[in-house]
Parts: sequence; C-alpha cells; structure tokens
Amino acid sequence: MKYKIFSSSDTESSYDVAIIGSGMSGLCTGALLSKQGKRCILLEKHFKPGGYTHTFKRNEYEWDVGIHYVGDVHNVNSASRKLFDYISEKRLEWNKMDDNYDTIVFPDGKYKFEAPRERFIENLISRFPREEQGIYRYMALLDRASQKSISYYKNKVLPPFLSGLLSPIQNRPYYKFSDQTTFEVISNLTSDRSLLGVLTGQWGDYGLPPKQSSFVMHAGVAKHYLDGGNYPIGDSSKITESILPVIREAGGDIFVNSGVKKILIDKNRAYGVVLESGNEIYAPLVISSAGVMNTYNKLVDSFSRPALTNNLSKVTKTHGHLCNYIGLKGSPEELGLTTTNFWLYPSYDHDKNVDIFLQDQSNPFPVLYLSFPSVKDPEKLKYLPNRTTMEAITLAPFEWFKKWESQPWKNRGAEYESLKELICQRMFEQIYQHLPQLKGRVDYYELSTPLSTKEMMNYDKGELYGLEHSPSRFRQRWLRPQTPFKGLFLTGQDITTVGLTGALFAGLLTCSSILKKNLYKEIISSRN
Repeated sequence: MKYKIFSSSDTESSYDVAIIGSGMSGLCTGALLSKQGKRCILLEKHFKPGGYTHTFKRNEYEWDVGIHYVGDVHNVNSASRKLFDYISEKRLEWNKMDDNYDTIVFPDGKYKFEAPRERFIENLISRFPREEQGIYRYMALLDRASQKSISYYKNKVLPPFLSGLLSPIQNRPYYKFSDQTTFEVISNLTSDRSLLGVLTGQWGDYGLPPKQSSFVMHAGVAKHYLDGGNYPIGDSSKITESILPVIREAGGDIFVNSGVKKILIDKNRAYGVVLESGNEIYAPLVISSAGVMNTYNKLVDSFSRPALTNNLSKVTKTHGHLCNYIGLKGSPEELGLTTTNFWLYPSYDHDKNVDIFLQDQSNPFPVLYLSFPSVKDPEKLKYLPNRTTMEAITLAPFEWFKKWESQPWKNRGAEYESLKELICQRMFEQIYQHLPQLKGRVDYYELSTPLSTKEMMNYDKGELYGLEHSPSRFRQRWLRPQTPFKGLFLTGQDITTVGLTGALFAGLLTCSSILKKNLYKEIISSRN
C-alpha cells in the first residue's frame, strides 16, 4: 500500500478533523469518526504510518517494532476484538499463539505462563504449593482491579465539571488499587520473594519493576494474557492496512513525512495545524496522539498556561529501550523455536536488577525479552519458510546515548557503532546460554537505541511507554481526552495505559468525548 506526502496542492482539500500521528490511537480515532461521517486527515512524521504497529525490512527479513503479542482478540466476543472488527470491518485477522505464551527464566529455573487461566493457576501452585491461598487471592485481585477500572475510564469521557463532581464515586474504588505498588499488593499475599518475582515476570510489558509500578497496570497486563496471546496475520503492518480503507471511504487520508510543527489556536480554539514543511491545514477539530509531553511542550504554547506546566511536572517519562533485530537462517522447526516469548532475568529481585544496571551498564541486563515475530505469523512461514526473525529487548536510559543525539540516523560514528556492537554481543552471549541451538545461525542483526525511538517515533527522550505507570500517574485527572483548548483533544496511551489495546481504547474514549456518545455501549455492548 502506497502512502503520500502532504504537499501544497493538497491544501485545497477541506477536512473535518486533523489527527496528529497514525499509531493505533490515531487510526482508531480516525476510523470511528469516519464512520460518523467525518472527513479525517492523519498526519505522520515518520516515512511509514502506524506508529508502533509499523514494520521494517532488511535483506529477506521483516520485524515489527512494537507489537509482540496481543491478548483477548482470539475471542470474537471480547471488547478488544469487537472494536478491532468494527474499525477494520473485519479485515484484520489474528493468529492464536501456543498456549505457553510466556516463559519466565531465572538462573535456577523456568516458569511457564500457559493458557487458559486454570492451567496458569495449576502451574503456579505446582511450583509453589505452600502459596496456594495467596495465588487464588492474587487472581481474585486481578479481576477486582479490572472491574473497578470501568467507572474510572468512564469518568475520563465526561465533561470536566461533571467528571469532577462524580470523581469521588467513580474513581475512589479504583484508587484503592492504583495507589498501591505491585510490590505492596503482592507482598500482602505472600512472603515468598521467588513467587513475587515470577508473578511480576512481565513487568517489561509496562516498563516499571514491582516497587515502582501501580498495581492496576500490572493487573491489566497479567489479566490481559491469561487466555493466551495472538499476533496479526500478515504482520503488524496489516493493522494500518485494514483500517485505512474506512478512513479513505469517508473522504479522508493519511500522509507520511508530514510532521506537525504547531497546532493553530486563536482565542483559545484550535482551528488547524502547521506542518514542518510550512503548509497549513485547517480543520475545526484537532486530535493529538503525539503524547502529552509533545503536545503541550512542542505543539501548543503551554508556557502561557501555568496550570499546564504544573501538570506536566507531575508525570515522568519512561526509560528508553534497546532492541536487537535478528535474522536467523532456518525454519522455526530446524531452530527449535515456537511462538513462546522468553523473559530472561539475572535474579528474582527485579527492582534490584534495574537499580544496579542503571548505575553501571556493564552490569547484567535487568531483563532480556525474546520474541519471534515470523514464527507467530502463518503468512510469513508460508513465503519465507527458512528465514526466521527474532527480537531481543532490554531497557536503556536516553542519557547513555545523548552524546550522539545531534548526529544523523545511520551516521553517528564509529564510537556509537562500537558500543552497539558490544551490546549485541552481550545479548547473544545470554541468548546462546538459553537457546544454544541458535549459535551459528545468525544471518543479520541490527540494534536500535533510544535515539532510534526518538528518530522514528518522535519521543523526545526515546521513551518506550510514554509516561510512567506509577501510582501517582493514575491520580492525574487531567490525563483525559479534553484539553483547555476548544476543538483540541488528546488520544493515545497517555490518557489510558500502555500497549496496543490501551491505545485502541484511547481512541474509543476520545471519540466518545467528542461525539458525546457512549460508543462502548453502541459498539461493544451491543448484540450485533
């Protein structure tokens, strides 16, 4: 599918909505508004659309950049599946992964996270028989935290005055969970630190170890995968390709290499955007999925509004990450690989692992996440049966790479490349300890750093997950679709939570707020 760059000849077109960013939330917002008869233009800074759903190729290999697995969507009656089906008109298909969706690996043993829920529980109890009661209590808390989230997110859609009035009723039950860290909640259920380390073995999915993360974020991720994981058939680029026709059929379009420099605002009302090219696009409604930091620090004049500046000081950006994109010669069967993801840890104490790594990057990686995208995609297995892709991911602060920030992409010098090579070899050493059969099968590899994330995703510090999912983050009632500017709305993971489905439902919340309609009830709760 070909994508255009916005040019001066396109300024003659008129649009009802200008959407900044073409990631999952921008796509969902555009599709939902298009189905309401709105003509939407999606403006993407990168040369490929899709945000974290896009893919890239090197030689005969292709990798996703952010979609590693998605829960619930194999169930046609789940909320996320219904919403995906609605905005893609059922063009988007999913492949169910093996029941063993994650394996958590420590120096002294491996723990399988297997679907369905009952098997997940059985596996835990078999390894921790003395903790059976605590395990069942933990599972119950996952359910309760999820239930209490419904009214919390409903409150974000309401007009500010009504939202404030109802906040004590709608949000207080949620705060009982969100105000506690993951460590605090689980420590009240068990004194076994090994069990705590296992239960929080997916902390990389939301970017904060147990003593820093809010329990609601942990609960959302853990519950999300209890019935297994899925991967889009045809790779994650199919997400954009399946949704875009809905937007185009309503007269809208998507433009790449068309970054937004500024949101046009007059008398407190947004009326369009200025592109980095200088072209102006006018629309009575502007939606930003660029993240709150980018939106308020770069695209609007927040300095004239002390309240906005004060709000931004209350949230923290997440760390960046390193990703080694690896191409392997051979089929998954030859390489002994399945769809299972692996989380490799140096010890059960995730917080300590992170602390010592941040103090000195020569210390062991606090986590090394291994994913095999081509193995999860039946289409890739058909036309590239002897080429297997792999990704190895860990965290990394932006500051470690800041000295090369001003250097151009792919031309940052020998010192930068030498550091990347050192990191790759450290990753391979750990990979071969766990998967020795892969030694000698690596055909290609390429490391991305937080500088890559900044370049491709336009996050100022290369942050992977936007804002930290700490307890205080969930107390920020200003993280909502509405902004202080009329005609300007926010969408994206910053107003909900991290992940593909978090961004997906951010689009639903934003459109519900704009249209003043309960789209959840209309689309998901209906019996269609």
